[in-house]
Amino acid sequence: MRREYHKWFSPALAREMEMLVFGHSGTPALVFPTSCGRFFDFEDNGMVAAIAEKIDEGHVQLFCVDSVDAESWYNRNATPRWRIARHLQYERYLLDETLHFIHQQNGASGLAAIGCSFGGYHAVNLALRHPEIVTTTLSLGGAFDPSIFLNGYIGQDAYFHLPLHYLPNLNDPWYLNRFRHNTYTFAIGGSDQCRDDNERLVHLMRGKDIPVRFDVWGDGADHGWPWWRKMVQAYL
Repeated sequence: MRREYHKWFSPALAREMEMLVFGHSGTPALVFPTSCGRFFDFEDNGMVAAIAEKIDEGHVQLFCVDSVDAESWYNRNATPRWRIARHLQYERYLLDETLHFIHQQNGASGLAAIGCSFGGYHAVNLALRHPEIVTTTLSLGGAFDPSIFLNGYIGQDAYFHLPLHYLPNLNDPWYLNRFRHNTYTFAIGGSDQCRDDNERLVHLMRGKDIPVRFDVWGDGADHGWPWWRKMVQAYL
C-alpha cells in the first residue's frame, strides 16, 4: 500500500500540521481523528488495515489529518469564544490548505469526510457547513453536541458549528438542495453513549427531507475501535 507522510507550517494555525496519506487513487476521503487525537490514530487502531484491499484496488484514498481539539473545544484554560476562534482557524486550515493539497494529489470529483466519535462531529460539521465540497459523509459513533464544552455560551460564532442547534432553523434552499444530493451515513452501536445525539441529528435531517442512512448495530456494539473497524469495512 502506498503510504506517505506530509508536514507543513500552517498559516491558518501558526503551527506545523501533519498528515498521513494512504492509497494512490479513488475517492479522496478526509479522515478526522477522535477527540484530541492524532493523524496516525486511524492507522494505529487498525482502521487502515481493515480496508487495505479497497485502498490497494484504488477505490479510496485516505488523507488522515491531525486535530487541534486540545487547543479548541477541549481547552479548559481558554474562554468559550477563544475555543471557537481556534476551531475556526482549524476550519481555515482544512479549507484553504488541506483541500488544496488533496486536489493536487487526487483529481477525482467529490470529497468524502470520515470520522469516529468526535471525529464524526468534525466530518459531519464540515459536510453540513460546506455541502458543495463534501459530498459523502461517514460517521461512526459520532459525538455531535460540542456545546457541552462552551459553558452555556452560544454566540453566533459557536451556533453555526452546533448542528443540533442550527439545523432546526435552517431553511436556506441553497443548503437544503445540496444536502439532498449528497450522501450521509451514520452508524452507531446500540450501547453507544452517543446514540441519543445520533438519533436527534438524524431526525432533524430527515425532517428537512435530507436522505440519511442510519444503522444501529446490535450484539453489544458500543463506543470503540473494535466496532468501528467492523463498521468501516461495511460502509467504505
